[in-house]
Amino acid sequence: MKKYSSFLRSLYFMMAALLITGCVHDDIYDDPNLAGYECKDLTANMTIAQVKALKQSGVAYVFPDASASEMIMEGYVSSTDETGNIYKTIYIQDNPQNPTHGFTISVDAVSTYTKFPQGSKIYIKLNGLALGTYGGLIQLGVKDAAASGADAVSRIPESTVPAHIFRSCTERAKIVPKILTLAQMSAANDNLLGALIQVNNAEFDRTVLCSNFAPDGTSVDRRINDGTTTATRVVRNSGFASFANQILPSGNGTFVGIMSKFNSTYQMYINNVADLQMNKFPRLDGITADPCALDLTGLTPKTVQEVKQMFSGSLTEITGNYVLKGKVTANDETGNLFKYIYIEDATGGIRVNINKTNLYQDARFKVGKEIYIKLNGLYIRNVNGELQLGSNDPSSAISYRVKEEDVYKTFFDSKKPLAASVPTERTISQLTMADVGRWIKLKDVEYIDSDLGKNYASGQATNRTLKDCVGNTILLRTSHFASFAAEEIDGGRGDVYAILSVFNGTYQLWIPKQIHADLDNPRCDGSIPPTKIFAEDFQNGLTANWTKVSVAGTQEWTTSNQGAGSNYYAVMNGGAFANEDWLVSSEISLSGFGNYSLSFDSDGMGAAGLPLQVFITDAYTGNPTTTNWTQLTAPIDTNLGAWGFINSGLVNLNAYANKNVRIAFKYTSSATASTTWELDNVKVLGQ
Repeated sequence: MKKYSSFLRSLYFMMAALLITGCVHDDIYDDPNLAGYECKDLTANMTIAQVKALKQSGVAYVFPDASASEMIMEGYVSSTDETGNIYKTIYIQDNPQNPTHGFTISVDAVSTYTKFPQGSKIYIKLNGLALGTYGGLIQLGVKDAAASGADAVSRIPESTVPAHIFRSCTERAKIVPKILTLAQMSAANDNLLGALIQVNNAEFDRTVLCSNFAPDGTSVDRRINDGTTTATRVVRNSGFASFANQILPSGNGTFVGIMSKFNSTYQMYINNVADLQMNKFPRLDGITADPCALDLTGLTPKTVQEVKQMFSGSLTEITGNYVLKGKVTANDETGNLFKYIYIEDATGGIRVNINKTNLYQDARFKVGKEIYIKLNGLYIRNVNGELQLGSNDPSSAISYRVKEEDVYKTFFDSKKPLAASVPTERTISQLTMADVGRWIKLKDVEYIDSDLGKNYASGQATNRTLKDCVGNTILLRTSHFASFAAEEIDGGRGDVYAILSVFNGTYQLWIPKQIHADLDNPRCDGSIPPTKIFAEDFQNGLTANWTKVSVAGTQEWTTSNQGAGSNYYAVMNGGAFANEDWLVSSEISLSGFGNYSLSFDSDGMGAAGLPLQVFITDAYTGNPTTTNWTQLTAPIDTNLGAWGFINSGLVNLNAYANKNVRIAFKYTSSATASTTWELDNVKVLGQ
């Protein structure tokens, strides 16, 4: 019995020890022990330089298949994807020290560092692979159906990597970075693309100081300098890197990374942030100490209300050592706001103008982040009745924005976690000038009848009108650059979350995101919001929703995004030719609702030719010239000298209730009168 108890005690202590050991988690990992594992020593018969020389301009080079003599290249792995900053790519160089050539291998595999850690000597069987370019950079991959373009190659499939890439069983070296200046990152050294390099006296540009390596999920370029060139050199960081949310080192020192290039821009990739030793001061640009650490000593706190009370003229400089603390309530994430944010404290809200794009990607300017703003040297300005904070920089036009190079010394992260902004609840009749700049919740509103079926914005910043159930109204303004500008406004009633601004005495709302005006409840009169029966935004081209018929002329309907960024639309241009071209919808069933309507956006450009016409039929023959059509009366664009869509409003289709119909747009031009017509956001609504 005694022996049995002793055994149990021993077993207990053994299990406890294992449990404690198993719970240790210090994020420190040794390199995998790969001795003798999946390795092979081969004899190379081609150098990296010889392989790259096979690549001819403009066309991929495909190596002979395995039935030909083996072609084997060797190199040393200069990269590691351990931190996630380098993705599905293995960079190699021809020597571990003083390399003369680097190279890029594109593989459809991740965590390659576990099989090919940095310093590994590897052999690549080239037969069946291919050389192509991406962004002007030669890379090794495969030529398959997915490799669109004569010069393109796809990644080497993960399943075939073991048949092509082999790690040496006998040799692993320490990669010693080759020292270059940023000025030496030029065409004369393009042979080193893919090699590990070291830049001395390196410092991140003051325009990116105190920001993260990269925002979550987004790859960005961070400019870097060493005093040897004014040409742009960047560090390319992935938003998926394990160090993405860390702050860039703010000092001067040694940068180590992979040399690369995208088109004409030279760039570098970080393997690991431990390779960066950039903490020395003073910097080359004269910054003498870490600028990212806020010292509140000697700074007098001010509230938003107190800042506004400092205003005494058209442009008032703040000269005291003051600091403003506030929470970011709106930024430029959707493009509806441009180069400014709104912040708020318990006393009010204010717009802050900053001459920098993509502010939302900076951790300091995320919605819900509490930030500090050093006020000394900033300016308060009255812009059409709204007090705003900025600078006196005339280069930033009307808004007088804080210069991009001054952002680091003006805005400071509180280091507190994000916290949801609590809106101030108001009705339209309760709004006052004290609410201007605030994040508000406007209760129980809907768009006026004449706005129903329209988009948020068309061609330029656009006002839509919201009203409450007793008839009070307020404007909602949307930039045509907003990501949701082409989306249709909601037809129901609900609450709107927005920033309140003012323009020459008229209140107006700005919503940062479309979801902030989600109006799905029945309208004030009890009616149900319209339902989309048919919708086409042409983002995927001329889909099965349409049949294009060319009756005369060789030109025909197509789609384009010229001048509209990511927004595609249908377009027809007859040029100096006689044309008759129809765009006929698929069959649309007008059943299940009491009311039916059509809306669309049109834009005419160029010479004054014949207008775009819209028709409807419930008896399509398959040929628009033999079909009995009814022309619909719908507003179309009349300003042919300027780009910008106009919305048709709701065109009544109730005469065709309970029928199957087709909508058609007819384009006509002559040899002497031809207008380019653009068409977008065609919708049939039921209510």
